[in-house]
Amino acid sequence: MPSLKEVRSRIVSVNSTKQITAAMKMVSAAKLRRAQDAITRMRPYAEKLQQILSNVSASLDSSEGIYSQQREVKRVLFVPIVSNRGLAGAFNTQVFRLVRKSLSEAQQNGQEVTILPIGKKAMDLYRRSGLVSNELPTDLAGLFDGLSFDKVAPVAELIMQRFVDGQYDKVVLFYNKFKNAAVQITTEEQYLPIPPAAEKVKGEATQGEHIMEPDRATIVEQIIPKSLKIQLYKALLDSFAAEHGARMTAMHKATDNADALLKDLKLTYNKARQASITNEILEIVGGAEALKG
Repeated sequence: MPSLKEVRSRIVSVNSTKQITAAMKMVSAAKLRRAQDAITRMRPYAEKLQQILSNVSASLDSSEGIYSQQREVKRVLFVPIVSNRGLAGAFNTQVFRLVRKSLSEAQQNGQEVTILPIGKKAMDLYRRSGLVSNELPTDLAGLFDGLSFDKVAPVAELIMQRFVDGQYDKVVLFYNKFKNAAVQITTEEQYLPIPPAAEKVKGEATQGEHIMEPDRATIVEQIIPKSLKIQLYKALLDSFAAEHGARMTAMHKATDNADALLKDLKLTYNKARQASITNEILEIVGGAEALKG
């Protein structure tokens, strides 16, 4: 049985850890509320816009639909979106696992894969893999500091330009989609070329004819690029809300585990203290009996 001093030290240590995890849970809960409000407002608009975008792109010819050109896939850009910090359970690991699976499939098909990591944890993991290009930005962890559309738009423009220039034939996003505080859905989403509507919405056929206002040129030059920027911004908002939900859940479980451990340690401490008192009483009684003899 451990000594009383050892058990007391463990109780102090676990209690300190419990206070930290409880505080982190409260902080994540406060941040989650704001992030959840942001993605809840954005998601219906972004999803409907994505559906319209797919339909419109399908009606454009190859010279007009530069973002929906289907080419032979030789070079692929993977964009894993994760967090800057840990202590969020399997939040980052789930994305990395999905990327690893897709990477293996792409390499088996003879495709060259480049990774553009968003989030410090992704950069730390892929920096030494040889898959991160020196021509792409490596400081995207700062996007989550005051996340806004204006900060995400230049990254989307860069990705779109690399696709139009033919440096990449396909761009895929990997991120956790926010469902609720306890559930995050790990998602693999084709960003470019714009998928046909039939692939995005089940049961709806792609429409070929549209009345376009103001005109085709404006839609191609302004509306479609802006829509793609919104899709990337929505993915980051999803990941940001999912991160705080995952961290709040992880810290809640850690706090509960600390409570259970403290209960066991206090029981162990009381048993050890009782054993120590019993031994002292026995020594006193033994000493008294020896004096009588």
